[in-house]
Parts: sequence; C-alpha cells; structure tokens
Amino acid sequence: MIHRTFQRSRIARAVTHLAVALTAVSLAPVVWSSSHREAPFIAMNPSVDATDLYMFRSYEANRTDYVTILANYIPFQDPQGGPNFYMFNPSALYEIHIDNTGDGVEDLTFQFKFTNTSKGTALNIGGKQVKIPLINSGVIAGVNPGTLDVRETFTLDVVRGDRRGGQRSAVTNAAGGSATFDKPVDNIGMKTIADYAGYAAQHVYTVAIPGCAAPAKVFVGQRKEPFYIAVGKFFDLINLNPLGAEVGGNNNDLESKSVSTLALEVPTSCLRTASEPVIGAWTTASLRQGRLLNPSPPSGQGKAAVNGGAWSQVSRLGMPLVNEVIIGTEDKDRFNASKPKDDAAKFADYVTNPVLPALIETLFPAAKAPTNFPRTDLVAAFLTGLKGLNRPATVTPAEMLRLNTSIAPNTGTQNPLGAAAGDVAGFPNGRRPGDDVVDLSLRVAMGALCVLTDQTTDTFGVGCKAASAPAGGLPFTDGVRKTSANYGSMFPYLTTPLPGNFNPPAPAGTVFP
Repeated sequence: MIHRTFQRSRIARAVTHLAVALTAVSLAPVVWSSSHREAPFIAMNPSVDATDLYMFRSYEANRTDYVTILANYIPFQDPQGGPNFYMFNPSALYEIHIDNTGDGVEDLTFQFKFTNTSKGTALNIGGKQVKIPLINSGVIAGVNPGTLDVRETFTLDVVRGDRRGGQRSAVTNAAGGSATFDKPVDNIGMKTIADYAGYAAQHVYTVAIPGCAAPAKVFVGQRKEPFYIAVGKFFDLINLNPLGAEVGGNNNDLESKSVSTLALEVPTSCLRTASEPVIGAWTTASLRQGRLLNPSPPSGQGKAAVNGGAWSQVSRLGMPLVNEVIIGTEDKDRFNASKPKDDAAKFADYVTNPVLPALIETLFPAAKAPTNFPRTDLVAAFLTGLKGLNRPATVTPAEMLRLNTSIAPNTGTQNPLGAAAGDVAGFPNGRRPGDDVVDLSLRVAMGALCVLTDQTTDTFGVGCKAASAPAGGLPFTDGVRKTSANYGSMFPYLTTPLPGNFNPPAPAGTVFP
C-alpha cells in the first residue's frame, strides 16, 4: 500500500520502473471497428472505448467544402449518470488519424487531451466550510459558470507525420487565440440546464489549424447515441427475422443512451493531397503503460493513481461492426493495439474466411453463405476500398473508414443504404449518421457486392460474381432503420442528449416484484 507520506518523487520513480517493466508486455490490446464493449479489455475501461466513427462531406448549407469527422466514446451512457456523469479520461490520449496517401500510415493526427479541475466549492455548514458532493452547485448557463464546480477542458494538437515523432502544433480558438477549450457538462437535467441545446452550442468553436488556410470547427461533448441496432437480439444468436421488415421490425436498443463525441469540421483541402482525393480515417485511445495506485491521496489532490511511461494504444476504430462480428475473441484486444498497415499480415484470415456468414447459414439454412474463398469482396469493402468509389490509386490493405472527397455531398434526401442504393455520398464511401451500417454490413457479409458488381467487367473490383453468393441479393436487416431526418442538418449533426431527469414510465401491464 502507498501511504500519504510518500513523496511525489518516489511515486514518479516507481512509475518509471513499472513502465520499463511493462515495455515488454503489451497493455491488454483491444479490437476492431464500430465498438460498444467489443473486446475484453475495453469492456472494463469504458472511458477509452471508441464506439463509432463517422466521416462525410459536410452537407450543411455553405459548408460543402468541409469534411466532418465524428469520433464517439464511452458507450451505453444512461441519462441518469450523476453525480459525476461521463467525463473523458484525463489520463488518456484520444486521437483521430488521417491517411491521405493510401499506405495505411497516419499523415495527419488530431490529438485531444483533457483536464478536469475541481474548484473546491464549499458551503458554510454549522460554521465550517464543507466541500459539496456534486459537480454543480446551482443552475448552469454559459461557458464555465461559477455554479459548475468541476471544469472539464481540453487541448487539441495537430501532428503532421508520425503521431509520436511528427511536427506538432496547437490548434487555437480563432476568437482570442487560446489553446484551451471548455467542454460542456453532460445534460444533468432541465432544472439545472433549461436549454441544453443552446448551452452546448456555446461550446462549438471556430478554430485555426496551423497549415490550413481556412478556419475549422471543433465541438466536444455529450450527444444522443446516433448508432441504431437491435443489439440485444442480434447478439442472442440473431434472435430475429433477418429477412423481416426493414423499418419497425425491432426496437433500437440504444434509443435512450448517449455518447461523448469528438467532432471536427475541417476544410477538405487540409485533409487530402492534390493528387489523391481519397482519405482514410480511424480513431484511437491510448493510456500510459505504467500506473501506480494510491488509494489514500492527500486531501485536495484527488488523484488515486499516478501514470507514466510511453503511450500504449488500447482502442481502435475505423469501419463499423468489423470487430464485433468479424474478429475472433482471442484477437480482439490484440487488434485494438495494432496499426492499420499491419492488418493484412496479422488479421487477413478473419476477412478472407469470415465466420459470420457460416453462422447465419447455420441459424437460417435458406441463407446460403458465399463460396468465394478467399473473400476478395470483403477485402475490397474493408481493407482497400471499392474500385471507382473510394479506393486510392495506390493502396496498402488496411482497415479504416475511407472517403472520396471528390464526390459531392448529398444535400437533399439521403438514402440510408448509401452507395448500394445509388447514393454514392454514403456508406461505404465514408459514413453519415443516418447510414444503416448494420443492414449494409450484413448484406456485404452475405455477398451483396458479388451481386451488385457488373458481372462482366467487375466494376467494383471485388473479384467475385453473383453465382458465388446465393443469398447476396437478399435484404438482410435487423429491423431498425433511421434516416438523416433523425439527425441535425448542421455541425455537429448529432442531436441533444436526453436529460438526466428522463424517467420513462414502465410499459402498461408491467408487474413489479
């Protein structure tokens, strides 16, 4: 046990020694893609669990020359999250990486780091000043009001080249030049924050990114969970009709949940090269390799642990749903600690010889699994991009979300089935909030690309034909569907989280013990 009398220098030395010892041991890695509790390690560390990544040409009026990137973290947030609610981990490093050359290596990285500061608000109780047990002491309005006892701030750096050794510059507020930004507190409830949408909007910042000629935007804060899926039935051995109604067949199990979002809107010209319009993106979270627990920190310091050593990546997310339904359990943690450039060597079998289609056929014999092995169509969908849509001219097979920035955004009625339905501004060409990636991923797994590609010229470059995918033309679905109308039409597009006093009534007929 570490006693209060330990000097900070002794703790620092101990952490250094611990970090050195851990250097030879990978900190429990983590998984692949759209991910709610998708790997053993990350399920126990929700503050660094990336849940979904979105990237699309902005479709807000007069913003179509921008790309919006949304990285969501901290899954399954209930509105009633008090007294601490859901803060980003101040001991973690959150990153959004951009590959604009197709080699599976980051060329541009946006790094977010957080600081939580207690103001030590106290009340006079019987003649003694006693600190309050809540993160607020009254109604909250405006940025960093006096009634907010715990102030959460963040810094944002842009790194060009290698994420650890590249050229690093601070992103600053275009109004005043500060490099520190306030994050809005979560939606505590309507008595505390009467107009949460207006309050959160005050935390949308116009920022200057060194090396970019035009300003960008950033927002960090809680949002209503945008992902939709019948998650309970899906993981109960697909306990639903996979060929049932696409809309309204099942409930969205995430409807009353929230997430914490890192949102960027960056000029397209700052992300792509002059010769290559396709950009790839993935998000990661990292923790320090060494951690020394201090169960009895000195009063007022509030630190129960000291962290040190090199950053160790523990979460990684690019394309949706790959980790949950493609990567084997034994390798989920290992994948989360890996880099895209190594995917072909380390994880190719999960893509070329996937288990999910065989499982679907076992559960639903009429749904025959594709027979083209190796599954070159899945390699194209998840590792290289589709020819003529979002494949770079030169590409290293690597799992990431890819967007062809030369394709104009759909500023009208978006189709949730994206490119498969002729809306080429949607998934798998990037990903918008309304894109139904669950249905699309099921269909692609069952060979939809083999059916959709031209049977003579193979327009998508997937290397298979309809004859290899007997069920490739079937409308597989989880029965949950949303559209772009369920989301905002301007940055950050994701909608206001439910308030903490949200308490839906029990369904009629419910009997309580």
